[in-house]
Amino acid sequence: MKKVKFQFSLVIGLVMLISACRNNNSQKETTTSMTRGNTTVSLFTATNGQLAFQVHKDQKIVLDTSLLGIFIDERQLGKNAEIILEEQKKIKTEYPLNGIKSEASYTGNQYTYIISEADGSQWNLEFQLSNEGIAYRYIVSGSGTQNVKGEESSFKLPSETKVWYFERDSDWKLKSHAGEWLSADISEMPTVSKMGPIQGLTLTCELPQGGYALLAEAALYNYSGMRLEAIGNNTFKANFEEGDNGFAINGKVTTPWRCILLADNLNDLANNTMVASLNPAPDPEIFKNTDWIIPGKSVWHWWSGKYVNYKEERDMVDDAQALNFAYSMVDEGWERWANKWESVTKLCDYAEEKGVGIFVWKHSKEINFPKNDYAIMGHFLDSVKQTGAVGVKVDFMNGQSKSIISFDEALLRKAAERQLMVNFHGCQQSSGEYRTYPNEVTREGIRGLEVNHMKEGPLAASHNAALPFTRYVTGHGDYTPLGFTEPGETTWAHQLATLVTFYSPFNCIAENTQFLLKTKSIQPALDFIKTVPSVWDETFVLPQSKIGELAAIARRTDNNWYLGVLRSGLAHELQIDCSFLGDGEYTAEIFTDDTKAKRINLEGLNNEANLRQWNTAVSFKKSSETVSKEKTLTVHLAEHGGAVIKFIKK
Repeated sequence: MKKVKFQFSLVIGLVMLISACRNNNSQKETTTSMTRGNTTVSLFTATNGQLAFQVHKDQKIVLDTSLLGIFIDERQLGKNAEIILEEQKKIKTEYPLNGIKSEASYTGNQYTYIISEADGSQWNLEFQLSNEGIAYRYIVSGSGTQNVKGEESSFKLPSETKVWYFERDSDWKLKSHAGEWLSADISEMPTVSKMGPIQGLTLTCELPQGGYALLAEAALYNYSGMRLEAIGNNTFKANFEEGDNGFAINGKVTTPWRCILLADNLNDLANNTMVASLNPAPDPEIFKNTDWIIPGKSVWHWWSGKYVNYKEERDMVDDAQALNFAYSMVDEGWERWANKWESVTKLCDYAEEKGVGIFVWKHSKEINFPKNDYAIMGHFLDSVKQTGAVGVKVDFMNGQSKSIISFDEALLRKAAERQLMVNFHGCQQSSGEYRTYPNEVTREGIRGLEVNHMKEGPLAASHNAALPFTRYVTGHGDYTPLGFTEPGETTWAHQLATLVTFYSPFNCIAENTQFLLKTKSIQPALDFIKTVPSVWDETFVLPQSKIGELAAIARRTDNNWYLGVLRSGLAHELQIDCSFLGDGEYTAEIFTDDTKAKRINLEGLNNEANLRQWNTAVSFKKSSETVSKEKTLTVHLAEHGGAVIKFIKK
């Protein structure tokens, strides 16, 4: 009897030993590393068998164990798979840029891995490492229709990370990405929003060890736009509008790049061009000639009256010429004009005589029909082109599903074939499409100044002071700046500064043109408003800047520099080190908050305004002095104030 018990115990022991060995083998991590500079990415199999990665910078964790993988049809790819390095190569690209600098230069290392699944199938995982960050994407070959059911892609941040996200108390938050920029600790992200745990891109993260990580995506084509769901444990996971139903892709699946932009300081963050650089170069056939893509400022009637008639738009052309603006944006309402196409043609002819280009508005639902390669869209664009208009503003896409992203690209392609520029509204943030389609001259996907006219407005100064380091990092934004007649809690100098701190190749100015041209208190700044560029050769962020509190940004065009300062919070004295200037002397035209002057009474200045308690505003004052790069200037900022300095090279 004792012998039987011993044999039974021995068998049980062997079974337990074999089981333990199997468990240890299943948890064993086979790690491969990628390094560039002081950044290291470790790629391995996590304890649950799923492919995963970690990111370290300066030997400190940026991303802890974060899963990789994609669900296609009924297959979960990246589970218990083998990792094989297929190719490693250097990437270098330079290209012209309409935005924060005149040319982007990107270098990196690309690693291509073969991922072998347990069933013998294979797919590719690509990583890119550069001085600007890390990115990866999945490439899965196939024929016929493949249904993408989601991704395992996740991002686990360190404890005590401060996350900047945009918030809006309605479902418009994820339809238009037009939320107010706020911050919270990473641990709060699953419950911080009344709208749920899903956040739209981008997310700017202030790391506890210092420096910044910004989560984004690049090259969003033939796929659904990624959102991020806070699932707890300091982790965000990829989320898509289609949910469990997934979305269909014909043939090979190539996901957008999932990006983690890295920066030691806000200057590096604001100058990061990785998202645009990961997009394909423009089609050389469609964009043989890009002389028709001309940056410039635009007048816009909406701020002073939403719906327009022909005479008012003709007057707007006259005002555009008087302001030295390149464009006039004809918004919703023109399609109700009598003989609308003849009227628009007549308006465009008149505008051309004045050296002004016309953009016309269109609701996306009226041209979003994929049949016959979007034939209805093509007919509409043909009609626009025949009028002599130079661009279209297409509105209310209201989402980022795969079908909407396909519509967006079709519009950019078809507009480019007709040499028409595009302004997207009611859309998601940029993923760098403007590199592939430089005729995208601006897009919304931003909480802009129009909110000041709405019940949920006005914009907070902190929102403005956050934008250059959040939404604007990945691309231009149609904020529609400059609102003297309804500035909310901000000052007039703060409003002036938005012309520098925010950028858009097609910069649509909100304020009533007649108010700008005829108001005595505006005249000292009128030349600045007329001449401030919409694109720049170089950008420098002053080191005192802090997300949501102070944005101090210098931008150069040719030999002249412009400095814009946005303040959120109490009055502040700012020391400006002018060492970013070139050699020699400059005439500095300085616009600052005039706190000693009587506040401007805003009542009656704009019939469209809903002033609430902000019915007065601090005006600006102008001064001038000679400076050089050895000079330090002192600027006094009012509460929620601002400043602008134009440095003119002598």
